[in-house]
Amino acid sequence: MYENQEGGFSATEAEDLPIGAIVPFSTVDWPGKLAAVCFLRGCPWRCPYCQNRIFWGPDAPRDQFSSLVALLEARRGLLDGVVFSGGEPTLAPSLPAAVRAVREMGFEVGLHTAGIFPERVAQIVPDLSWVGLDIKAPWDSYDNVTKAQGTGALARRTLEILLEAGVDLECRTTWHPSLVSQEDLVTIGTTLASYGVKHWAIQAYRSAGTDGSLPDIHVFRSDVPEAAQNAVPHFEFRGL
Repeated sequence: MYENQEGGFSATEAEDLPIGAIVPFSTVDWPGKLAAVCFLRGCPWRCPYCQNRIFWGPDAPRDQFSSLVALLEARRGLLDGVVFSGGEPTLAPSLPAAVRAVREMGFEVGLHTAGIFPERVAQIVPDLSWVGLDIKAPWDSYDNVTKAQGTGALARRTLEILLEAGVDLECRTTWHPSLVSQEDLVTIGTTLASYGVKHWAIQAYRSAGTDGSLPDIHVFRSDVPEAAQNAVPHFEFRGL
């Protein structure tokens, strides 16, 4: 299976995938699908609400691509596909080979990404069935959330690539009021609508797994301005 070469890379590269953990079965990581979730290690951004910070650095848990292959072989007919998550999965140079290998096994592929590496997203988007793209803030205030420089332009370019490709797309915004205001939510929604985004979810901040630097504030759908809720055709609020 791993000896095929297509699209400029060998599928043997998938064996180098920096896997942190594999969830065998999930009903929530890909809307409407039953999927395994493969969490990859590493992320250059430091969003304080991140619940997967355990996968940020070199000391993250480790697993093997062979474990994912064995799982998929055993669950043919039971799973719709695999979601690559993180960390930031597009950080991994071996991701394109892994995506192709999973597709060749007959499974669909989904992606969770913050849009950090637009070029790699462009490389793999022909093999993706669905993408969940984090939209963290209005473009000009992205760096306040990511704690890095020039990040809004990267996410914006990734959004453009995904929309140009026509892949099934959900944009998601994690909301903590100390980072994103109600006015910011309206700005985000208006911006997404101007790009033609159809699906947007606001996710309430949850403290579990974070670094604990943010006040433990609870937000509810009623706190989201109507202008934000009505910005796109399909809006969802995901609470606690």
